[in-house]
This record gives sequence, structure tokens and C-alpha cells, in this order.
Amino acid sequence: MGSKNIVKKLLTLMNGQWGRVALCAALVVAVNAAEILKPFLMSMAVDDFLVPGVPLEGRLFPTLLALGATYYAVILTGSACAVWQGKLMTDVCQNILHSLRMRVFDHIHRMPLQDLDSMGSGRLYTRATNDIEELDSFYSDVLTGLFKDVFLLVGIVGVMLSMNWRLALVAFTVIPLIVVITLLCKNALHRNFQVMKQLTGRINGFIAESVSGVRVIQAFSREKEKDDELFGLNRAYRKTTRFQVRINSILRPSTEVIHSLGVVLVLLAGWRMSGHTATVMDAGVLVAFVSYIKQFFEPISDLAEKYNSVQSAMVSAERVFTLLEDDERLEEPDAPGYQGEMRGEVEFRDVWFAYVGEEWVLRGLSFTVQAGQNAAFVGATGAGKTTIISLLSRFYDVQKGSILIDGVDVRDWNLASLRSQIGVVLQDVFLFVGTVADNVRIHAPIDDDQVREALRLSCAEEFVDQLPGGLSFMVAERGATFSTGERQLISFARAIAHQPRLIVLDEATANIDSGTEALIQKSIESISRGRTALFIAHRLSTIRTCDVIYYLQDGVIAEHGGHDELMALGGRYAALVRQGEEKGEV
Repeated sequence: MGSKNIVKKLLTLMNGQWGRVALCAALVVAVNAAEILKPFLMSMAVDDFLVPGVPLEGRLFPTLLALGATYYAVILTGSACAVWQGKLMTDVCQNILHSLRMRVFDHIHRMPLQDLDSMGSGRLYTRATNDIEELDSFYSDVLTGLFKDVFLLVGIVGVMLSMNWRLALVAFTVIPLIVVITLLCKNALHRNFQVMKQLTGRINGFIAESVSGVRVIQAFSREKEKDDELFGLNRAYRKTTRFQVRINSILRPSTEVIHSLGVVLVLLAGWRMSGHTATVMDAGVLVAFVSYIKQFFEPISDLAEKYNSVQSAMVSAERVFTLLEDDERLEEPDAPGYQGEMRGEVEFRDVWFAYVGEEWVLRGLSFTVQAGQNAAFVGATGAGKTTIISLLSRFYDVQKGSILIDGVDVRDWNLASLRSQIGVVLQDVFLFVGTVADNVRIHAPIDDDQVREALRLSCAEEFVDQLPGGLSFMVAERGATFSTGERQLISFARAIAHQPRLIVLDEATANIDSGTEALIQKSIESISRGRTALFIAHRLSTIRTCDVIYYLQDGVIAEHGGHDELMALGGRYAALVRQGEEKGEV
């Protein structure tokens, strides 16, 4: 993505804000006019009042007091305009960043799981936070500052040329030195910022992963190894930061040296022009030129430093826009589609699916579960059981074949309607920071009575009532203060509360003790009555009463039938049950 395209997109984000931006520009003009007027008024003070012999009729101001009052009024006006301009531009920047951050967040939520898996949480987190924050400097410092600096430079050049064009040309001779230094730093800075952004994403992802997995790290005493890994990332990041600091340490002092050189050249030129003796007019002009040269190099120094901000913002903008433009596969929950009330008939027709390339997880899988039936899927790890659940809810799309619910291809369903009617309970439960009630309803229009009923059916009511505050008890991040079984019960209540037409349980009872499992089994029988229920079970005791059991092997159905029928067959399922009996899992 070229720099021009990036700038164009950044400017497009300002649509709806142009009125405020125009007012900011007008205020910047006023601020710069005040800055340009100050040395001019000072030169008048020197020429008209401090140097003796100037006739009264040649003065613009009758008294020094009047000139001083004008000078002070110029300063006050410039300061007031600067404050107003800063407030306006802050509002503009924050409105833009707010809108962009919401777009990125919405985009991430609608990305296919396959893309989310490939990018990783660290890179996405960096784009939604660090990269967008970098754009703040583009709008507030660079965009406005660039206009301010360029306008100030043009104004100073005009005034200097009008006062004494020869001295002005002498002062301008040092500008090529600034240009050369900036160009030498350009490519190195851009490459360095790209590496810095990549490292920021890796560090964010590493820290987020380490915090989430801190219990595993502590359990295996891997703290030192994780510290060493972060140390390596930090060292690489420090290297890029030090490089940036070195460049900055070159740019600012270089412009200061060149600024001083310009002052010396102007003083020498003024001395030679006046024939080695300063005239009345020469004194004021030289005073003004020394001030203008300082003002002239301040925006040049700012522009040189802002070049760093520009490079950083451009890299961040490219990363954000690249993410947003990759929208061909985004999910559209509200896109037109079938929105009927689900009966729960599920059919897989010759389904082939692979997460990577043609490494097929499912190979021509076909089966039908009638509405209201309870079906179970068993088999060895990697047989494709959990993949069936992911495909059913369209977390992934099949490469070949089709999946139908009530005779309608899942790709033809309205996505929001499809998922809202499928209740999913996973083995790896995720709880959000918030109250117990919030975790059950997840912002759905479900009242407290419905939440309590869901907790009762899931057998979670008793332990929730014992919590301080009950439904209002604050859940720690990822439910860290709950046991695995308690988290699973809340997850089960979450599925029940949304009144699904189809219940899916993926190893939902794997981490629950036998006593709790018996209660949950009773509630499962209650809520699955009249609904289709699909079970992926490790503990085979939970699927004995299912209408049909499918044994998966290498992505195909090796056996299917009822429990008694499969046991009589004496095949793979029977062997799995006997193995479970030996382990005490049945």
C-alpha cells in the first residue's frame, strides 16, 4: 500500500469533521500571524525608539507604550487562538480514533476463526490499541503541526524577503543541509518502525498468553524460561528503540548547529552590507532577522522530528488499513438469509473439511439426525468430533459437500438466526469479567427470573446462591475464582437461558464430578426433551441413552447405532466402552 493511498485513507476518516478542521486551520493562521508579527514589532521598537535620532513623523506608533501594548495584545491573541485550536483538534482526533477503534473491533469480531487463528491475539490487540494510538499523533501533531509549520515558514520567508532580500537569501543557504540530513534518515527510520511494530505485537501476544497461562507456568516452574523468552523480545525491541533515539539525537542537534550557522552568516552579511558600521535601519533589521531565523528553524526542526511521527503513523496506518481491507471473508450476521424457527433436523451430505490445505479432518462425512433426536459422536482424539460442532455453527465453512438444518444449507441461513438457536456448551469454558447474571445472559434480553431458572436447570443454583451477592457476584477474569466444575455449570446455564432449539455439548461433563454429573444428566434429559441434542462425549456414561451413536475414525463414520446395538456388534465402540470400564470412566 503506497504512502499516497495511506494518506488519502487517513484524510477520508476526517469526513464529517471538516468544519472543525477548517476552523482549526483559521486559528492556526491567527497563531502564526501573531508569531510573525512579534519580531517585526520588536524591530520597530529598536529602530523607532531605542536608536536616537528617528523623527516622530516616521514612526508608526507615537509612543513606546503604545507599541508595547500592541505587542502584548498580539501575544494574548495568539495564545487564546492556540488554546482554542488545541481543544478543537483534540475533539476531532478523538472522534476519528473512536470511530476507527470501533471499526477495528467490529472487524475482529466478524473475522473467520481460521483467520483469527492465523493472526494471533497479540497482532490483533496491537492493531486495536497501539497502532490506532499512533494515528493520534498524525492528526493532532503531524497534520495540524504540518500546516502550522509550513504556513509559518511561508510567512517568515515573505517577511524576510520584504525586509531585506539579500539577508534572506544568505539565511536560506543552510536549508539544503537540513534536507540532506532528513533524506539520509528516511529509509532507515521506515524500516526500523516496521520492525518495532512487529515486535510490539509479539510482546503483547506473549504477555497476554503468559498471563492467561500463568497457572501452567507456575505448575511446571517455567517462570525463568518465560522470563528469558521475554528478555529476548525486549532486547530486540530495545535495539529498535535505541536506533530511533540515536536518529532523533542526530536530527535535533544538527538543526541547532545549522540554525546557529545561519545566524552567524546573517550577522556577517549584515556587517559587510553596512560597510562594517551598523546604520539606524540595519540595527532593527538584524534584530528581526536573528529572531526570524530562530523562528524559521523551529518549524524545520519540528518537521524533522515529526518525520519520525509520520513514519510511525504511516506504518501503523498501513497495518490497520490492511486489516480492514481484508473483508472478503468477514461474517455478516445480519445478512439476508433464512430465519425460520429451527426444528432441529441436522444432515451432513458428503462433507469434506480441512483446516490446512488438503489435510482432511472430515472425509465425505454423511449422517442425518432427526429433529428431537439425541445423537452422540465418539472416537479417538483427532477423529473430527469437535470439527462437526464448529461446522454446524459456521465457525468454519466446508470445502466440499453441504450441511443442512431443517433442509436448508447452513450457508443460506441468516447467521445471527442460526447461531441464536444453537446452544453450545464447550469443555473449555470462557467467563467474562462481570456478574454471574451477566455471564449467563451475555447482553441478551433475559431477565433475572429466566437466569435463575437456567441456573436451576443446570444445577448451578445452589452454589450461586451461596456466593456473596448471588447473581450480582463479580466473576474474576476467565472465572479464575471458580472451580472447573462451577465454570462448566455456569456455561451450561448460559446455553439453557437462551432457549436454543438445538443443544450441542462438546465434552461438557468431562471436568465434573460424578455427583454433579448425575444432576446435570437429569437436567440434560429435561431440556433436551423436544429438542435435538448432539453430544461429543469423553465419559461414555452420558451417552448411553442417546437415540443414535456415531463412532468416528479418520473423519468418517466407522459404526453407528444405539448403545445396545453397538455393544452387541462387538466392534470399535464396544472396545472403547470396555476400555472406559477398565479406567472407571463408564
